[in-house]
Amino acid sequence: MTPLEWAWGKSSLTFLPQRALWRAEGRELFVADLHLGKAEVFQAHGVPMPSDGDQGTLNPLLALCHAWAPERLFVLGDLVHARIGITAPLRDTLLALPDLCGCPVVLIGGNHDCGSWIEGMPQQPSQRLGNFWLSHAPERVPEPGLLNVCGHLHPMTRLRSRSDQLRLPCFAFDPDGPRLVIPAFGQLTGGHDCGDRYRQWLVADGSIIPWFKQLPHHRERRIA
Repeated sequence: MTPLEWAWGKSSLTFLPQRALWRAEGRELFVADLHLGKAEVFQAHGVPMPSDGDQGTLNPLLALCHAWAPERLFVLGDLVHARIGITAPLRDTLLALPDLCGCPVVLIGGNHDCGSWIEGMPQQPSQRLGNFWLSHAPERVPEPGLLNVCGHLHPMTRLRSRSDQLRLPCFAFDPDGPRLVIPAFGQLTGGHDCGDRYRQWLVADGSIIPWFKQLPHHRERRIA
């Protein structure tokens, strides 16, 4: 796995190929959009899906925490998919999540978290951390010099040739925000194509690949 370091002012962030963000200054790890319990929500609506999808999200998260040993884990919203998807086993896992990760877990409430109560993990509002403004959905920064770091959009890039195409998750930076959107961490999540207003770093084959040039003759729709 090959991470990539990126600077914002005098601060440094590291893009991780596990679709997470690392801030060495405070030893903080950031993930977004896990959407735990999503399979159970679909099952409740009559859509047959296997119930082991959460392990494909939780196991990589625990491995990431054990590898980087953060002092805090920030979840930038949508930890769960919906209240009806929080089964008793999932609730027990969420209650034990700080112990499993080896650090406190800070949950910035997302739209899918609304109406859900997770014991020991209250949903917090958007907040400042150094020169970063942490939120779930994109927000305007409350003062100049801050960078909005968020999730919600599940950014992806579509690579096309004449005969094929490939969609890859990416980190997306909008200099006009200014805003950095991190990819969805959950296994059962889709994505939205970035437009040319975003600078992009692809997550591919265990590496972070800068992708600043758009392919000719294609203009994708922008994400908000």
